[in-house]
Amino acid sequence: MYHTYKNGFIEVVCGPMFAGKTEELIRRIRRLEYAKQNVLVFKPKIDTRYAVEEIVSHNMSKKPSIIIEKSMEIMQYVKSDTDAVVIDEVQFFDDAIVEIAESLADRGIRVIVGGLDRDFRGEPFGPMPELLARAEFVTKLTAICVKSGLPATRTQRIIDGKPAHYSDPTILVGANESYEPRSRHYHEVPGKPKKV
Repeated sequence: MYHTYKNGFIEVVCGPMFAGKTEELIRRIRRLEYAKQNVLVFKPKIDTRYAVEEIVSHNMSKKPSIIIEKSMEIMQYVKSDTDAVVIDEVQFFDDAIVEIAESLADRGIRVIVGGLDRDFRGEPFGPMPELLARAEFVTKLTAICVKSGLPATRTQRIIDGKPAHYSDPTILVGANESYEPRSRHYHEVPGKPKKV
């Protein structure tokens, strides 16, 4: 007796900035393409750092992508022959992305999402906690802390040479800011409420 196995599941690739998340997504896309899989790649309209219609890693590896503003737009591109959906910078999408990922996986589509698991405050970012809880597979990457050389799990936002304040907006468009990977003990967030 033969069984038909469906391939749908959710994979999350996460970590701080400069950990190689997009590079890992591109590596997985290449493997899928090599296996002759039909892959759709998406990224949020807000991400225009290196290119508009491509996902681009910090070392400038690239793959063409579809630009969308709201997560529900993904559904208009998915067809019956779609094998995999890859979404970069997933933390910037609305919460509906979680149910979309679930729905696609239930239909037998491999869903691979990448993004920051924590915002600059060190707190869970957007829909990421829910995606992490629902994923079958999680790859948590680290960068190298610029202060200690230890594994970095957090992203430090610097504005005009100083650590960003806790009350600053989660997303700053057009601000004079930069980011650094930091380990737990070198991550600074002035104004962050103390816990226990």
